[in-house]
Amino acid sequence: MELTGERQFLLRGGRIMDPAQDVDFVGDVLVHEDRIEHIASEIDVPPSTKIVELSGKWIVPGLVDMHVHLREPGEEYKETIETGTRAAAAGGFTSVACMPNTCPSNDNSGITRFIIDRAKDSGRCRVFPVAAITVGQDGKGLTEFGDLLSAGAVAFSDDGLPVQNPAVMRLALEYSLNFNALIISHSEELELSKEGCMNEGKMSTRLGLKGIPVAAEEIAIFRDICLAKLTGARLHIAHVSTAGSVEIIRNAKAQGVRVTAETAPHYFSLTEEAVAGYNTFAKMNPPLRTERDRRAIIEGLRDGTIDAIATDHAPHNSLEKECEFQLAANGIIGLETALPLALKVLVNEEGFAPVQVMRLMSSNPASILDIPGGGLRPSGIADITIIDPEEEFTFTRDTIHSKSYNSPFLGLVFRGRAISTLLGGMPVFDANGLFDIGY
Repeated sequence: MELTGERQFLLRGGRIMDPAQDVDFVGDVLVHEDRIEHIASEIDVPPSTKIVELSGKWIVPGLVDMHVHLREPGEEYKETIETGTRAAAAGGFTSVACMPNTCPSNDNSGITRFIIDRAKDSGRCRVFPVAAITVGQDGKGLTEFGDLLSAGAVAFSDDGLPVQNPAVMRLALEYSLNFNALIISHSEELELSKEGCMNEGKMSTRLGLKGIPVAAEEIAIFRDICLAKLTGARLHIAHVSTAGSVEIIRNAKAQGVRVTAETAPHYFSLTEEAVAGYNTFAKMNPPLRTERDRRAIIEGLRDGTIDAIATDHAPHNSLEKECEFQLAANGIIGLETALPLALKVLVNEEGFAPVQVMRLMSSNPASILDIPGGGLRPSGIADITIIDPEEEFTFTRDTIHSKSYNSPFLGLVFRGRAISTLLGGMPVFDANGLFDIGY
């Protein structure tokens, strides 16, 4: 197969996994310009074609993270779109959806366009803005859904805050039907979680900290699922953390409710024990729960109750984390540890098929958001992640690409990582120098 053009290369001999097509075999991928030209067990190319040998490596669709916080505009001291997308590329992500709780919040088309333009300038990752459900995320008046969608928003959420008034949430779900738009629920009953800073239980009692009961999440999820059932609208549940939440979502799906759900890597890899010693890097909302909850999250991922893994990447300045536990900000960075944690826990410890994890981290989130990506189809855009499942590395402050380093996984040795990330056929991250091809 001979092609002309400035950019053409062959990814040879890697394990090709495309969950969107149930593909999993060893073969070659030919990339021409920004497109996938051909995929087969073996592809013949002219001698002038650059060949990248990938024996023992995995070739998968570019990963998609449907829940990140890029902090721009307004909190650039924590993260910028440039540094956040750099971290995304280093983690194997080619697309991310950023939440609206910026300063000011993304509640109008001007902010949406600003985010998209900034992302184009960085060039490392596709950024899809999630717009606010309510103006100023105050839970009262709805934003202009049509205008925001036209500007490039892909979904609506007041993430960081719940929509407390059920009548407003019902109205948002009904309004979304005009556009078949996705509503993403930050499920939290604030009167139950108020002043809480970790999971309510034996550990919170031992540490003398006010806890957040699982009911704070589960009641809110049940409410929004009831409203989705009433309206027939599409609902997505963010950052699921409890066994009860998994069961509520499982039952709703069995009833035909149009609900999807995500969890974050920290909820299937850590428990409240990580907070011991008042470790603020393990403080998040919803909080880390018990081993029973962790097991339920894993089973929810296994049986499809939970559709996606999303990082909830939440960078914070050191002053906001290195302080008294009660005063510390919630959240951790996650873009650069999501894939290694999924490989460690789900594949190596729990026996998930690698292609199942790729489905949770690529094709499913792309499908839920209805955005390009999540597959490796001929003529499709060449957003590709190359994974070395055996490469060991230590996650340290010196290796982090994010502007912040608030992670409970610092110092952990991982086996398996993204070694190259291609965005439209161009390497935007190349840890091992595979693509030193002169363009």
